Amino acid sequence: MKYITTKHFDREFAKMPQVVRKAFSERIVFLVENFRHPSLRAKKYDEATDVWQIRITKNIRMFFRIEGDTYQLLNIRKHSD
Repeated sequence: MKYITTKHFDREFAKMPQVVRKAFSERIVFLVENFRHPSLRAKKYDEATDVWQIRITKNIRMFFRIEGDTYQLLNIRKHSD
């Protein structure tokens, strides 16, 4: 699998602190190699739009779609409790 980013994702990612960027770098490797890696805690976020979410840090989530052999990264943001 591979991944692409949206402009929205790029803008939000640019706002993230360095610690989140580092965690993202680790998690994206897991995502590309093994979607079901336990640390990702991957789950369907929105059934209607086929959007998934994974955990980047304790309070940061990344949202994406799966299109063929590509993950389309849609957003990264603070997790609302």
